[in-house]
Amino acid sequence: MKPSLAGWVFAAPALLVIGLFFGLPVLSALALSLTDFDLYALADMGDLRFVALDNYLELLRTPMFWKALWNTTYFVVVGVPLSIAVSLGAALLLNAPAARFRALFRTALFAPVVTTLVAVAVIWRYLFHTSYGLVNWAMGHAGIGPVDWLGDPRWAMPTIILFAVWKNFGYNMVIFLAGLQAIPRDLYEAARIDGASRWKQFLHITLPQLGPVLLVVGVITVSGYFQLFAEPYVMTRGDPLQSTVSVLYFMFEEGFKWWNLGRASAVAFLLFLIILGVTTLLLRLGRRKELV
Repeated sequence: MKPSLAGWVFAAPALLVIGLFFGLPVLSALALSLTDFDLYALADMGDLRFVALDNYLELLRTPMFWKALWNTTYFVVVGVPLSIAVSLGAALLLNAPAARFRALFRTALFAPVVTTLVAVAVIWRYLFHTSYGLVNWAMGHAGIGPVDWLGDPRWAMPTIILFAVWKNFGYNMVIFLAGLQAIPRDLYEAARIDGASRWKQFLHITLPQLGPVLLVVGVITVSGYFQLFAEPYVMTRGDPLQSTVSVLYFMFEEGFKWWNLGRASAVAFLLFLIILGVTTLLLRLGRRKELV
């Protein structure tokens, strides 16, 4: 058997599973986005009509879609740098020569990643409760008045960002820790002999050596944060004043609250195009910096 044919034979089972459970649903959703599939069509397929790109054009004229996109962009712009900074800081602390009980702290810091998101979101909702939340209780002892964290449009999204960073930073921390351990120690020894401070070592050795890792973490975090849904769904239900409605939450309501499944599919593909554009831009910037 030719090597190329043997490769296709061994890859065929995996390709079949991917095509059946990923490719086929994606193509079906794409076809659905070109129709006016709704509750009436679900009851009688004779009511189904082909509308081409009307769903996409209508979404671009829908103010709620743009508000959801703005909320999601705000979440990404603030949350991604904060998450990367916290992840890198935790990795640097765990990788420090003076660090003790590394395995214990590595497990403790990674634990939020593997906890059930809905359960911890409910706990955080009570922590930030206006009347009996632990956060306002602690602020009261410091002489600061209570804040309506999840009921004030100014504070609802920052609170969700804080929760998302706490929930997800451990995953990136492990990636950064692997990257830090791959940096040759000789570089730091040479820098110390030349009199470089720790800050200069970080700027001129650690960050450049972590360039490819930073790019990977950035792409993963951006694509994940654009898919914000569970946090506002559990903690705020998109309120107050729709300040926490994300694109995926808007898609969920279109599809499973109003049963406009054609429009919901169009939202999904618009979000896919946005994520594709942003990640492509990041990869191009990485190529310019020779990180890829």
